[in-house]
Amino acid sequence: MFFSQLELLTESEVVQLRLLREFFKDINNACVAFSGGVDSSLVATIAQEQLGSKAFAVTGVSPSLAPYLRKQARLQAAWIGIRHEECHTNEINEPNYFKNPENRCFACKQELHKHLNQISKSYHNAQVLDGVNLDDLRDFRPGIKASNQAGVISPLAELKINKKSIRSISKSLGLPWWDKPAQPCLASRIPFGEEISSKRLEQIALAEEWIIKQGFSQVRVRSQGLSARIELPEDDITCFLENVERNKLIKYFLSLGFHSISLDLEGLISGKLTRGIKKTI
Repeated sequence: MFFSQLELLTESEVVQLRLLREFFKDINNACVAFSGGVDSSLVATIAQEQLGSKAFAVTGVSPSLAPYLRKQARLQAAWIGIRHEECHTNEINEPNYFKNPENRCFACKQELHKHLNQISKSYHNAQVLDGVNLDDLRDFRPGIKASNQAGVISPLAELKINKKSIRSISKSLGLPWWDKPAQPCLASRIPFGEEISSKRLEQIALAEEWIIKQGFSQVRVRSQGLSARIELPEDDITCFLENVERNKLIKYFLSLGFHSISLDLEGLISGKLTRGIKKTI
């Protein structure tokens, strides 16, 4: 299946799309680490387009993946037409993960790629690919080091494609989720040094899902001790205060086990909990 270009792209984006397609000429079989995010979905789309049945996608399933995002990954893979599998990972039992050190993501990706490498070997030694992009290389992403050590290739980063271009290319190819908000794993809502547990991750997932159902697709519920701090884009804060029934929110969040609930007036800012941490890969 060839995904036709439905909208105009800039000259540089046209070149990036051509190079991304050409990238797969040197790949015999591909295993895409597939979260259902915009980035890995574009890689999966082009992998399916260029390799057909020689490409497949795998989603790592653990308490850090919100259930609704798991469902979305399944639906998106079906829409793309790529073979899709799930593997259950056990990082929650690893001290280097659940004790929540600053390099927690390294342990998480190390666990994921242990499974993906086993799966890829059973499919003619398929090359594992991920959706890391150019912007990610400038951020605090310890998991990238684990991926590199596992031999994972990041075509978007290698071709210097950033998030803006990924969304533009995805939109031009007619991918319905081109503007899907970024959704880091649920563990990123917990400050470093505070232990992670399955119960705590479920609490966060349910809290965020409740707010999403109120019509706010971009949200983070930061879990700090027994407190929930809600982060929304700055432009949504007034609408949230005016339209969400405060008593219902409080009652639901208390039922989840939170003891206090607050709204972050600064708004949703990616990487807020990693402020002051030196970037290392």
